[in-house]
Amino acid sequence: MLPGRGRNGRATRRSRMLGTRTAWTAVGDGEFFCPGCGGDRNYQRLTGRRRFILLGLPVLPRGSTGPVVECAACRRHFGADVLDHPTTSRFSAMLRDAVHTVALAVLAAGGTRTRTSLTTAAGTVRAAGFEDCTEEQLGALVEALAADTGRVFGAPCGPGLAIELHEALDPLAPHLAQAGRESILLQGARIALADGPYTPAEREVLTTVGAALTITSDEVSRLLAAARTPS
Repeated sequence: MLPGRGRNGRATRRSRMLGTRTAWTAVGDGEFFCPGCGGDRNYQRLTGRRRFILLGLPVLPRGSTGPVVECAACRRHFGADVLDHPTTSRFSAMLRDAVHTVALAVLAAGGTRTRTSLTTAAGTVRAAGFEDCTEEQLGALVEALAADTGRVFGAPCGPGLAIELHEALDPLAPHLAQAGRESILLQGARIALADGPYTPAEREVLTTVGAALTITSDEVSRLLAAARTPS
């Protein structure tokens, strides 16, 4: 049988003569986490118009398609919801800011009069990415927050502090595995325990942290109890 004379050959010729073609137009660009490459890449946001083709020429519009996100590296197309996933650098910044906010909240609940709590908090914040953080800086921040809001150390977690915690933790929680969410809560628990047992205010702050991280109340209680037990 001559090349192009079989069934596959006829199908190929038909696909060249009849079909649809999409013309893509770039409507935006940026950086995203590409699930195909597994890392941060540049992207183009595309919208397309489909046309029916005859003899290789577009003859009839078939409507629009997209938008899609095209990776500049692997050229694969993804749904626009892929942009909801933070880039690696953005995720690191969100995690760092979350730990910093939790540390400040716990210190604001328990006070900064003991050096052990400040030392533990500063070490936790440095490990999260704020490498230059010192005990003095954290203490000054907590004192400034108290002066600005009229907050009294040892008072319950007020609306302002709860809002700050949710603003820092709500966007992060969907992108963390259970172990990651528990780790943030346990870091706050260790700061609270550095100078003694939980105070009611510290426990309330940590409960708010757990809720913002979508950890159930039963699991929060279990984790706070486990943090009291020396490893």
